[in-house]
Amino acid sequence: MKKILTLILVSALGGIMTLSAYKIFMEEDGQIQMTTSTDSTLSYFPTSSKAVASYGTLNVPDFTEAAANAVHNVVHVKNTTISRAPMTLQDLFMGRNTERAQVGTGSGVIISPDGYIITNNHVITGAQQISIALNNNRIYTAELIGTDEKTDIALLKIDADEDLPFATFGDSDQAKVGEWVLAVGNPFNLTSTVTAGIISAKSRDLSGVNAQSFIQTDAAVNPGNSGGALVNTRGELIGINTAITSQTGSYIGYSFAVPSNIARKVVEDIMEFGNVQNGILGVRGGELNSKSAETFEVNVTQGFYVSDVEERSGAEKAGIRKGDIIKKIDNITISKFSDLSGYLSTKRPDDVVNLTLIRSGSEKVIPVTLSKSEISTVDFLDMQLRNIPSNLKKSANIAHGVVVIKNDNYALYKSLGINRGYIITEINDQKINDVDDIIKLKQKYGDDIEKNLKKLSIINSSGQKESFIFK
Repeated sequence: MKKILTLILVSALGGIMTLSAYKIFMEEDGQIQMTTSTDSTLSYFPTSSKAVASYGTLNVPDFTEAAANAVHNVVHVKNTTISRAPMTLQDLFMGRNTERAQVGTGSGVIISPDGYIITNNHVITGAQQISIALNNNRIYTAELIGTDEKTDIALLKIDADEDLPFATFGDSDQAKVGEWVLAVGNPFNLTSTVTAGIISAKSRDLSGVNAQSFIQTDAAVNPGNSGGALVNTRGELIGINTAITSQTGSYIGYSFAVPSNIARKVVEDIMEFGNVQNGILGVRGGELNSKSAETFEVNVTQGFYVSDVEERSGAEKAGIRKGDIIKKIDNITISKFSDLSGYLSTKRPDDVVNLTLIRSGSEKVIPVTLSKSEISTVDFLDMQLRNIPSNLKKSANIAHGVVVIKNDNYALYKSLGINRGYIITEINDQKINDVDDIIKLKQKYGDDIEKNLKKLSIINSSGQKESFIFK
């Protein structure tokens, strides 16, 4: 019994000693010192610690319904051009025909049940015969209704014996960067093919002269897909696939589409007027960034700086001034010139747009009625002429004339050297003040204007005055 009590006492004493040692060495001021390390580094950037769900639980878009509809709206376009090669002696002796048929292919999109089809202008350029193959393998001969080289859009028509499936236009202005899209084409005359991607950017200009406003995507598009459809996840048409950037001629990651709002306006103009009606704002200037802001001496780095206003234009009538900075047109934010030019491509003369601009540090909203292009430009003798900007008149001390902005008249270029930037001051000893005087000459002489051209006075690119007499 004594041994048992002794053993119990020793055990209790050992426990008391162990607890006392723990209190002395492992605790300080009554707080337990944990051995687990804690990262106390401060973060200066917003950080999310939320775990990413596994791929299988993500809400992945379902493209099947959009694709099922779109493939039947897209057609194969084949254009045939007859070229004539020089006849050789062998051709002559063997009686061979030197005409050769050259075939080009692309895609198109049916936009109405009665057979109107939209495609690219470059797909059917020079074609003597155009045939359309539907997704159900039926083939039709197409009629060319009209084209617009500037936007690379063409309108075709086929006569089918039944209503055709057709694409519904979406609002390309509402398309967002990062939004899923499908590119649908029929490049091989098999059946329509579908590729998926996202919108990489909007208002892209590949020309370098602010003449384009493409939607950029990373959906795979190859040359035979030109003229095909770019659709959103609802199957709405938001673009016409047009171009790729590639050194090999094949897709390498970027493709470009004409926005549906521009394409729809072009085909509606062709159907109603026979040509494209362009609404002119009537301002000149440049997009703002850090460098141009210094040049224009403003402290704003985003928007469009107005350096000059066209005489008699809607902008002048609305009171737009030099030095105004256009921040928005309707609900479209202007960060580069192609934002402005792209939106104006969807408008016609006499349409009203609301400009949100900054003037003297204050924001204003001014409605502007768009003008006809004829107020500033006119085609004459295969040249495109426009009024001289008022700031150029002042700086160059030019009293009157019109400036050449394009010359497709090979004879005038070859023999006289008339090129872009030349100023025509007199025709047949009649002073030319502006494009209205050119329009009056065209009305006076009609189609015989070239025969009636006797004298042309110009100011060349060096500022020298010259006169040419025609016999």
